[in-house]
Parts: sequence; C-alpha cells; structure tokens
Amino acid sequence: MSTLDDPHLLALLHDDVPSGDLTTQALGMGLRAGQLSFHARQPMTVCATEEALRLFELAGARATLLLPSGTPTNAGDLLLEAHGSAASLHAAWKAAQTLVEWASGIATATAAVVAESGGATVACTRKNVPGTKTLSAKAVRAGGGIMHRLGLSETLLVFAEHRLFLNEPPLGTIQRLRHAQPEKKIVVEVSSLQEASLWADAGVDVLQLEKFTPQAVADCRAAILSRGDGHRPLLAAAGGIRADNAGAYVAAGADFLITSWPYTVAPRDVQVSFSLAA
Repeated sequence: MSTLDDPHLLALLHDDVPSGDLTTQALGMGLRAGQLSFHARQPMTVCATEEALRLFELAGARATLLLPSGTPTNAGDLLLEAHGSAASLHAAWKAAQTLVEWASGIATATAAVVAESGGATVACTRKNVPGTKTLSAKAVRAGGGIMHRLGLSETLLVFAEHRLFLNEPPLGTIQRLRHAQPEKKIVVEVSSLQEASLWADAGVDVLQLEKFTPQAVADCRAAILSRGDGHRPLLAAAGGIRADNAGAYVAAGADFLITSWPYTVAPRDVQVSFSLAA
C-alpha cells in the first residue's frame, strides 16, 4: 500500500508535467502503445515501489508491482512493470524512478546500520529533508529501523537548550515531567559522563548520549551499573552513528542507536527500460 496518498502523488506529477509533455506532444507519438520496466542496478533494500506503481496508474498506465518495499534485492532484479501509451509512461517515468531511487537509498542505509548493530534497535531521527517526512519514515521502516520521534508532539526529550531556561535540580525536572505526562518515557540528552550520572541519579528513563565515543559509552554504562540503586536508564548512542561504527557502539553497551545518517546517503540506481508494446 502506498504511504503517499493520491493528492501528494498528483502534486508530484503536476510539478513535473504542469502543462503536458512538450517533447512527446511535438513528436506526435503520445498515443503509441509501449511498456517499461524498473530493474535494480545494484543490491538494495527497495522502497516506494508502491508509490511508483500508483504514479503510473494516475498517469493513465497499467502497472504491476513485482517487489514491495522492504524487499532486499540483487542487481538486475525486476521491481515493477508498466504498460500504456507513450504519453502516460513518459509522464510518470522520472517522478516514479526518482522516488524509488531516493527512498531505496534511505532504506538500504538503514538496513546496513541494522545489520551491523547485531540485533539492537536502530531509530532514525526527524532530521529528514523538510517535506519528505512521510516517505522518509516509510523508508526507515522498510530498512528495519524505527522512528526515534516523528516530531515534537509525542515524546519527551530534554535538551541542554531546554535546561538553559530552567532553574531547578534535575530531580525537580523529572518529577515535574512525570506529573505532567505520567504515561511518557523521559529522555534527556547528555554530552558528558558527569551529566549522564547526574540525570541517572534523578531517575531519567533514557539517556541520549550525544556524540559519545564507543569508549565513552562503555565508561558510562560501567558508571551507571556501579550505582547499585536498582534503577538503570537505557543508553541510546546518538550523533555520528553509521553502518561502519554501529557494531562498536552496541558492543560498548548502547541499548539502542539513534541516527540521521541514512538520510544523507546517495540514492540507489534503478534502470528504466522502454520498449514498444508486444
């Protein structure tokens, strides 16, 4: 099922073809029957093939989905096919290809972090490109990750930038948050072992360790475990987490990983092949 609804997809088509396809119209070949196929040029975790299929349908073509979002693919694997007039195929071609390539890049990168984490939870931040949150979240889930937070409205995450405006000890902050939002976990971002210990003593549920090295995560875990009061907050490693260091952070004692890295990787390549209708 598509994550992007028809109004969003129609907006993408209108953005690319606001007043018709000038080249197709000028050549007079828009009514010729044709077909096209999407193949993976390289291994990837595919995403947004559902949206691509719907784009072709909205443009007036018929499409068949071969590999849904979340499927690991090899180079050469067939992702989808579309049949219709040359005009309909050309109208949806680039928007559909770009969506699949871009979303598959995020999904593939997320899957790489998940694989290297050895089974630990990988949560992606809300630092996606503005306007792409819905499909970014789908791509993260397609890669086996979860969303750290979709926005400011559903989670309690206390940054140093919040604490700047407070004039109370950490325990007072935690108690006020628990009273105001008793069903929510309380997460506090810290940048040093000293801060981590201070907020652990206050009873925080999750310590978000911002830009800690793996060794610093290990030191933090040892310090938290040595407290011996029965309360151990979860440790979330955040800042600079990538596929090439995810395993080191988990081995150091992070309970889960928080990353924005999948949003910055290159798209995957999709080969589009056109042919005349058989």
